[in-house]
Amino acid sequence: MIKQLKKIISLLRHYPQHLKAILIIFYVVGVTAIYIPFTSAFFVSLTPLALMLSFGLLMLFHRDFSLKTLAVFTFVFLAGFLVEMAGTNSGLIFGTYNYGPTLGAGIGKTPVLMGLNWIMMIYLTATPVRKLKTHPLIKVFLSSSLMVAYDVVLEQVAPAIKMWSWSGDIIPLQNYVAWFVLSVIFHTLFISAKVKVKNELALVLLLTQFFFFVFLLPFSR
Repeated sequence: MIKQLKKIISLLRHYPQHLKAILIIFYVVGVTAIYIPFTSAFFVSLTPLALMLSFGLLMLFHRDFSLKTLAVFTFVFLAGFLVEMAGTNSGLIFGTYNYGPTLGAGIGKTPVLMGLNWIMMIYLTATPVRKLKTHPLIKVFLSSSLMVAYDVVLEQVAPAIKMWSWSGDIIPLQNYVAWFVLSVIFHTLFISAKVKVKNELALVLLLTQFFFFVFLLPFSR
């Protein structure tokens, strides 16, 4: 079984262009189906599966699974999840908000997938910046700014697809400030630990997810 799995992984790694095309088609179909009343609720309910599939494909092309890298991933997962839990239960970090059913099962009013999402988004926003020949602090700033730009779009769509909702339907400025500060911490950790984020799928996945939410902006009105 293990040998067969390794063969499948090796085979998939030989066809990154095919997987890029599949990712794009997958998200285009998702956007289209959400706009169709008959299929909308079903495809929204597939959000946890889409996140796990995206993360799985991303990790398929990640080459470094050293103990140090795994420790960084674990820290970001736990820290991201715990901060989200503290935020949704206190309203003191991001503002007052509540998670909906779309992101699946959770603990303490917080979907477990939020931890996974923090790893994936830090990884994705680190990739296009890492090759720049500039100071590490500038890389952290740029990557964290990409995180905030992504969140600005995501926040407009999230309530419409029942990912989460804000008190009074107002997104507070502190949400973006907290998002940026956390991103700075996690990106600094990635760079300090020299996590290798060279990945054939990363940029396509980042752009695909970003434009997925951009194209859903009219749906959220």
